[in-house]
Amino acid sequence: MIEARGLTKRYGHKTAVDDLTFTVRPGVVTGFLGPNGAGKSTTMRMILGLDAPTSGSVLVNGKPYREHSSPLHEVGALLEARSIHTGRSAYNHLLALAQTAGIARRRVDEVVELVGLGDVAKKRAGTFSLGMGQRLGIASALLGDPRTIILDEPVNGLDPDGIRWIRTLLKSLADEGRTVFVSSHLMSEMAQTAEHLIVVGRGRLIADTSVQDFIARSSGNRVRVRTTDPEALATLLADPDVTVEATGGDALEVSGLSTDQIGVAAGRAGITLLELAAQQTSLEEAFMDLTKDAVEYHGTTTPESRSALTTAGANR
Repeated sequence: MIEARGLTKRYGHKTAVDDLTFTVRPGVVTGFLGPNGAGKSTTMRMILGLDAPTSGSVLVNGKPYREHSSPLHEVGALLEARSIHTGRSAYNHLLALAQTAGIARRRVDEVVELVGLGDVAKKRAGTFSLGMGQRLGIASALLGDPRTIILDEPVNGLDPDGIRWIRTLLKSLADEGRTVFVSSHLMSEMAQTAEHLIVVGRGRLIADTSVQDFIARSSGNRVRVRTTDPEALATLLADPDVTVEATGGDALEVSGLSTDQIGVAAGRAGITLLELAAQQTSLEEAFMDLTKDAVEYHGTTTPESRSALTTAGANR
């Protein structure tokens, strides 16, 4: 379990993490989301004792990380996959970590096979691709068979098969009762992997909720309806608390009523429905909507901005 209470980190006049309080519980995969510059990496570094908080505290399995006598058995972390001795083989890298922590050699063999590096374990880690380096970093995190796993962008560089593998691995670790805390920018992957979300923006907590509730809150009870008589249905559903918008052809988008309420009303009025479906936003859409005021840098994609770029290129 990870317990952050009033966690704050300042660098001079800049506040990177601002009074964060949250709990990451065992048994579920918890996603850690936020725009660039939101304070995610700083928070993870403070959890692992790499940065000292300006104020507040964070406990891992009941203690600050540095107070654990065998930290690799308590916490496995991947923050930077390239933090390796490039001249060593993958196997020797893991063996050196194991020997410093009193971990048996057979555990090195186990994690090498677990992450799929058996055929390349004797090759120099400096020759590894980004995806292979990620697998080695994950092997390092799992070496001590820890109760808590913290991974920053674990699917970075992995191919589709590797992404599916890490998704299954994370779920299996949580099913074993471990605490699994994962940061990622891939919303589609988080939607399939995480059960709970902690979302931050500009160093502050924005949401601490299940993935299902996070998406539902953003979806706004919208329903798509197709009917043989959209005008009659729009008139029937008209109400100060209901919004009905024509979306083209025979389709309407209705906010403020459930599918059951719309179906019953249409049936009583004798209006034929061709489609009736609740509309749910994706995790990416929900995330973008919730964090739009916390994004530090905004690019422009308006027609005017694209035209300006084209003109500037032509004048070179």
